[in-house]
Amino acid sequence: MLYLTPFTSKAQNDKDQIISIMKAQENAWNEGNLTAYMAGYWHSEQLRFVGKNGIKFGWQATLDNYKKSYSTKEKMGTLKFNNIDIEVTESTAFVLGKWQITLKEDVVSGYNSLFWKKIDNKWRIVIDHSS
Repeated sequence: MLYLTPFTSKAQNDKDQIISIMKAQENAWNEGNLTAYMAGYWHSEQLRFVGKNGIKFGWQATLDNYKKSYSTKEKMGTLKFNNIDIEVTESTAFVLGKWQITLKEDVVSGYNSLFWKKIDNKWRIVIDHSS
């Protein structure tokens, strides 16, 4: 069921929870802690991550891919999310946003669409499409 208005206190609370999780992900990334970064994701083999190299299935495969691509803190740089739109229902959410990684001599950025589900009363990313 969709919320009747995007400004209901329940919807705003859910949005705030998602924003908080994403802020914790930023902090974990910027500390070089990929395992803590992955706490925002559904810890399941059904997790789907879509990136420039195709689709990865599963939490562990996604973590392993991050570790391969960002093997050092220097390669990780500093991550910043910019959420453009967050749509919330009672049990799902969709976040459309932009990500940016600032490296020592470069800045890389792209867009993401994140599909979230409330699982065991906690918001978790179940599909991440980042490009």
